Amino acid sequence: MKTWLVIAGLLLSNLVQAAPGVDAFSVATDGEGGQTYTLTIQILLFMTALTLLPGALMMMTSFARIIIVLAILRQALGTQNTPSNQILVGLALFLTLFIMMPVFNEVNQVAVQPYLAEEIDTVQALQAAATPFHEFMMAQTREDDLALFARIGDFGDLAEPADVPFSLLLPSFATSELKTGFQIGFLLFIPFLIIDIVVASVLMSMGMMMLSPMIISLPFKIILFVLIDGWTLVFGTLASSFQV
Repeated sequence: MKTWLVIAGLLLSNLVQAAPGVDAFSVATDGEGGQTYTLTIQILLFMTALTLLPGALMMMTSFARIIIVLAILRQALGTQNTPSNQILVGLALFLTLFIMMPVFNEVNQVAVQPYLAEEIDTVQALQAAATPFHEFMMAQTREDDLALFARIGDFGDLAEPADVPFSLLLPSFATSELKTGFQIGFLLFIPFLIIDIVVASVLMSMGMMMLSPMIISLPFKIILFVLIDGWTLVFGTLASSFQV
């Protein structure tokens, strides 16, 4: 998160350098001797950049795939709102930080630290910070999704992965993450679906049609998930599914 804030600060400083002489905060004196305080457009731009950070965190990192898988897993278990949405988001966030840490460390080394040491300017720092994210997103993006959006946007032939612009990479990466997340979720759903089918068949054969199969199958699904150490398997599978 600190790296994201530094990148936002770099973007803001670039906007400020583009408009020298404009104060971020101005004081005006009226005719009666009073003072009024006016915020300039720079504060608005800074707040706008901050509002974009959650969207960038969700759609430029591993967060989307993880939260999709966890939501499908909860649905497969049939535990309603357990774990709660806050817990799922927290788990997805911390697992995202774990997966993205090599990328964040590289951004810190090639962009943040040189900029703080005044070795590079704002534009160079932003370009250096974009490269690790570009490489990470390209590694997760499917070629057919990339080709689809390249054809729609008429980007022409792209010889090298480095030639892919972010305007093309962002929708391609998001689509690929959605596909992968639902594929992993489908594989997780199958064992629990089999348990539901078996329990429903047993209840039907016993003539207990008025009893909901979910009530009977829920304890079996929970104990199965606990016995196989399901959370560790799910987190390990998610972490290893990313090519960093």
